[in-house]
Amino acid sequence: ALVNHGAQKEILYLNKPHVGTDILKGVIKNIRQEITALGGEIRFSNKVTEFIIEDQTLKGLIINDHEKLETAVCLMGIGHSARETFEKLHAQGFEIKQKAFSIGLRVEHPQSLINESQFKHFAKYLRPAEYKLNYHSPNGRGAYTFCMCPGGYVMCATSEDGGVVTNGMSESKRDGQNANSALLVNIMPEDFNSDHPLAGMYFQRTIEQKAYQIGGANYHAPLQLVGDFLQNKVSTAIGSVKPTYLPGYKFVNLADILPSYVTETLREAFYDFDKRIRGFAMHDAILTGVETRSSSPIRIVRDDDGVSNIKGLYPMGEGAGYAGGIMSSAVDGLKQVERIIKIYKA
Repeated sequence: ALVNHGAQKEILYLNKPHVGTDILKGVIKNIRQEITALGGEIRFSNKVTEFIIEDQTLKGLIINDHEKLETAVCLMGIGHSARETFEKLHAQGFEIKQKAFSIGLRVEHPQSLINESQFKHFAKYLRPAEYKLNYHSPNGRGAYTFCMCPGGYVMCATSEDGGVVTNGMSESKRDGQNANSALLVNIMPEDFNSDHPLAGMYFQRTIEQKAYQIGGANYHAPLQLVGDFLQNKVSTAIGSVKPTYLPGYKFVNLADILPSYVTETLREAFYDFDKRIRGFAMHDAILTGVETRSSSPIRIVRDDDGVSNIKGLYPMGEGAGYAGGIMSSAVDGLKQVERIIKIYKA
């Protein structure tokens, strides 16, 4: 489908296919136009503000507080940052459970360092190199890299006022100077210190708001060199690696933002990863905070038929807590559609 709508044909056979943000924008536009041509409707600046429920059965939706849309079936593919919708679902009686997720930082190295470590003397002949690393701490926590972006950029990804969130992206050629990746530690429901179904979401928000305040309350990201992070001191100058996050950054001690068990696990992980990728713990590498949205903090409970406790509503994908990335979200959506088709065919 991606190739049919403008993506490179090479993604059909590459081991780790990559479209690129620059190409993906056109692909999405083409997909949107085909959906419209086939009779579908896409509404921008529209959100569900109320669910019409009678006898635990969905009867319709209220859009933007005033438009009523009657329906007996709703496929709900919300994102993992749809916090207003999470709160609305909880308020209206949908069964929601806490879910484990991960938080951490975004690390940047020279792409040339990663290339040389992974490919050695073949580096100049090959595409920008990738990596995927994990570490198990004696404290019971795990640390791992996620969403590694060769030749990429660290992006501002906040969805709320008064918070700072990082993410990463690469364009199709992956020809930026830096390699970046999320560096994450697992968070368990018992870390929330609350039984509230949305406690994980509030846990995320607290860290994001702290990053915003410590970063200067202007959406500049809190930043620290890896060498200084390992020595628990505030950086004073950028070295050989230049940060890519915009609009800017502020030197801080990232240990003042993250829980101590996250900070300590990340420090252990750096020393371990440096044994596998020489230079991973280089002093001048950049750490930008905070990475809190790698997956959903909730799971909207559904039965074996894919239905929530409110009959007619089918939660699906990452935001609903049933996927951990683009591909698994797409597959979960297909499975939900197949369930509905089966019901109506019967």
